[in-house]
Amino acid sequence: MRERPCREVGRFVIAGMLVVLGLSGCDYWPPSLQAQIEHLRSEAQAAASERVALETRLAEVTKAKDELQARLEGLTRQNHELTAHVTELEKTLAEREKALKAAKPAKKATPKTSRKASPKTSTRHR
Repeated sequence: MRERPCREVGRFVIAGMLVVLGLSGCDYWPPSLQAQIEHLRSEAQAAASERVALETRLAEVTKAKDELQARLEGLTRQNHELTAHVTELEKTLAEREKALKAAKPAKKATPKTSRKASPKTSTRHR
């Protein structure tokens, strides 16, 4: 029975030492590990600066897209107005052509007058 408490105490002591060593830390960093850390830091800084540049570019492109979208909406509205105007003009033209066709037969029903050249007009051409 004595062995059992001794083993438990031994395990407790080993666990305690591991905890103390783990908490105390180690200030020694091998040069290769320091180089890797510096390389990763520089890559992280480069990625951060690239991200900022891309976010700036994205903001510019978004602004340009919004401006073009507004211009497109204005041109679409103007196109609809012009289409309506053209439709109205075509309708007016069709009505006038119809009225003109209706008026032409009335002119044909009247007797034609003969056109003779007057002496004044023939002397002018000489």
